[in-house]
Amino acid sequence: MSCVEPGRHGLRRTPEIRFSYMSKTAQTTSGFGRIHVKLPSSAPGQAIGLLGGSFNPAHEGHLNISRHAIKRLGLDQVWWLVSPGNPLKSHDDLASVDTRMNDARELIQNRRIQVTDFERHLPTPYTASTLEFLTSRLDLVNFVWLMGADNLAQIHLWKNWETIFNLTPIAVIDRPGFGMKARASLAAQKYSPAYVDQADASGLAAMVAPAWTFLNVPLSSASSSRIRNG
Repeated sequence: MSCVEPGRHGLRRTPEIRFSYMSKTAQTTSGFGRIHVKLPSSAPGQAIGLLGGSFNPAHEGHLNISRHAIKRLGLDQVWWLVSPGNPLKSHDDLASVDTRMNDARELIQNRRIQVTDFERHLPTPYTASTLEFLTSRLDLVNFVWLMGADNLAQIHLWKNWETIFNLTPIAVIDRPGFGMKARASLAAQKYSPAYVDQADASGLAAMVAPAWTFLNVPLSSASSSRIRNG
């Protein structure tokens, strides 16, 4: 049962702590077989933000999202999930995973931000599958999916997008020109009862999904496509 109470900015959800009795060493989910991948270090009870993307290349905008997420959501870490490739985008100018991993590591100067390419070893490239894998493998970690407002505006086009909302809390970070579109999106409307006021966002990682918030932060206009195109 979700915990919802009225707040000065509308409905406000109070944290409902998640408990799990499965072993942290669980090897699989039912659809992944015995997949062995190397994940960044974590500990039971930690709050970890997941920022997925092509990172082609990683840039200051990714750092901006990560820094604010750590501070506003009370995260212990943020993991950058370097994808083999976005299923909704062309891969014509996509650098290799190794190149994108190296570029991301060179950019980061914060030990609380980790870079991983484990998605390349999963059988599908979809975010829902990634979250199913992680929440099964590390069932005692409290994950939060991080994404820009531009992604919320079109997440209804993603495969099994409702699964994403129902697996982990979500923090949407404002992006230039997308705030209004994101708030008016199909996903925002469908999951409006699960909205968490940003004043309470520090407890998001401990809430039971679906739970999502929209964070207003100082905006960065950096984009991977702009950097690639000079």
